[in-house]
Amino acid sequence: MNRISIQHHDTGIGELVLGSFGGRLCLLGFGGGDMRQVVDARIGKRLDADFVERDDEILQETRRQLDEYLIGVRKEFDIPLLLVGTDFQRSVWNALLQVPYGGTASYLQIARAIGREKAVRAVGNACGANPIAVIVPCHRIVGSGGRLGGYGGGLPLKERLLRMEQSNTTHTPTG
Repeated sequence: MNRISIQHHDTGIGELVLGSFGGRLCLLGFGGGDMRQVVDARIGKRLDADFVERDDEILQETRRQLDEYLIGVRKEFDIPLLLVGTDFQRSVWNALLQVPYGGTASYLQIARAIGREKAVRAVGNACGANPIAVIVPCHRIVGSGGRLGGYGGGLPLKERLLRMEQSNTTHTPTG
């Protein structure tokens, strides 16, 4: 049986669970909850792996980069990722990685970006199943008219992350 190394990381946004497999980050989620169990079960099944509490270089680097992000000194992550999901989910998550720091995109824009304009609801479901929160920035995805929509860490956290990013983004004057 394969093993997914996991560690818990206390941050200013709460406890996060980090997991790595084969030298890549496969899990970054908020503690507890039903969705956390669903995501963990899906990852464990797809990788045919058990979760084992142990540290490794990927998890150490992830903690370092997360801490830098949360204090506003890191805008991009440089962590090798293992996106565990269906082809459709991975296409959505890869599209999320294209949404810039401090910006937002709508579920419809993501659906269009992956060539599935009518799959807005499925895009929302894929965002909800995102196994790598923050780094794969589903917090940057909003509903029509800028409505925040759901977030695994809760709407107050989604709003906080967006505000933090927007306040750390330098805007260049146009004209």
